[in-house]
This record gives sequence, structure tokens and C-alpha cells, in this order.
Amino acid sequence: MMSRTRRLRTEISDYLDDVGQANTTAILDHINRRFRWGATMNQLGNVLARDSRFTKVGFDEGTDVGGFRMRVCVWSKVSA
Repeated sequence: MMSRTRRLRTEISDYLDDVGQANTTAILDHINRRFRWGATMNQLGNVLARDSRFTKVGFDEGTDVGGFRMRVCVWSKVSA
């Protein structure tokens, strides 16, 4: 059976190969620019949390969204 999120997972993997580490918001922005169909923050969070290729390496406290301070996760690829 083919995963529904295969293209999303592959693109995230390629993006993290290029940039090394990125926070969830930066990954979401990249995905939504790259694909016409895009993704939601919930979809992205589930993919990142459940795929063993990605690991949470910390938090970014300085993200300012609409006047609110937001804490977002920083992600990286698992080194082989």
C-alpha cells in the first residue's frame, strides 16, 4: 500500500538535506511554496513526529506570529 504522504515526506527529507535543520514553520512554508496542494500544520506535525527519518533537535522560541510569541520545534534528519 502506498503512503498518502509519500511526496510530502520525500520533499521534507530533500529540504532537510539541503538546509540541515529547520523549524516547523520554515518547513511548512517550503512545502506550501513547492506544491500547489500544500499541507496543513497538523499534517506536517504528524509526518515529522511519526517518520523515523526526522528527529526533533530543539525548540525555536523567537518566532513571532501575529504579535504572539510562538514556540516551534526544530527538526533535522537522523544521521545514519
